[in-house]
Amino acid sequence: MTDAHTRNVERQIEWYGEPLGDRFGRLLARLGLSQAQLAGVLGLSAPMLSQLMSGHRSKISSPAVLSRLLHLEAMVGDATWDELPPDEQSRRLADVRAAERSTLTMVTPEAPPARPQQAGDPVTVIQDVLRAVASAAELEAAAHLLERDHPDLAEALRVFGTGRTPDARAYYSRLVR
Repeated sequence: MTDAHTRNVERQIEWYGEPLGDRFGRLLARLGLSQAQLAGVLGLSAPMLSQLMSGHRSKISSPAVLSRLLHLEAMVGDATWDELPPDEQSRRLADVRAAERSTLTMVTPEAPPARPQQAGDPVTVIQDVLRAVASAAELEAAAHLLERDHPDLAEALRVFGTGRTPDARAYYSRLVR
């Protein structure tokens, strides 16, 4: 990997918690889509998706695309996704494609703006909220400020805000036992 690629992947980890190639790769495997099809659902060009996956680019520049990605991850991460008939899964993917989104709300032709989307995975919801309001560096700085007086809160902020999703899931499981 070149220095530029390494830097881009490091930025992706800082901004999104992990390399985008890993995130997109999980969606591709879970949904059985081609890169071009996933790009269409997200509202990206296929070359842009490829550049993000490979580390040739570091940032998802469109808030709408990022919001679609977050929603899609939550949607297919829900255990009920596998129980849906294929035509319903296709309809829901089309809804994601058609949605105009912010990081907190979804607007579709059938659903006017109302309240934040409910997601099936509380860990990714917590991560998404934290990462929508602050960078990894800001979350780490906030955790550092809390460390002395509120060490448990500082740890939660670090794990959910800047940690990897599998570590956050393990941490969450320990908390709710």
